[in-house]
Amino acid sequence: MANCGIATKIGYFAAGLGIGTAVALLFAPHSGKATRRLLADRAEEGKDYVALKGRGLRRQAEDFVDKSRDVVSKQKDKLADVLEAGKEAARETFTR
Repeated sequence: MANCGIATKIGYFAAGLGIGTAVALLFAPHSGKATRRLLADRAEEGKDYVALKGRGLRRQAEDFVDKSRDVVSKQKDKLADVLEAGKEAARETFTR
């Protein structure tokens, strides 16, 4: 097959594709209408699953943002206290 041209390879591929399609149609477990309905149902289930997971991730992200804001606020307050203590120490040093 290494010496075959591209046209021959495409021909073999098309023949295999045709045989595979015929075998799939012969051994399909459901009719076309039932298969389409099954696929639509599964797609709907998948959409619902993704939406549910998306809402969960959004809640987690919102919780994370809220906790981060709290931590930043506390650190800001601590920094303000430290700065005030530093200013007070500097005032005491210079007033001596």
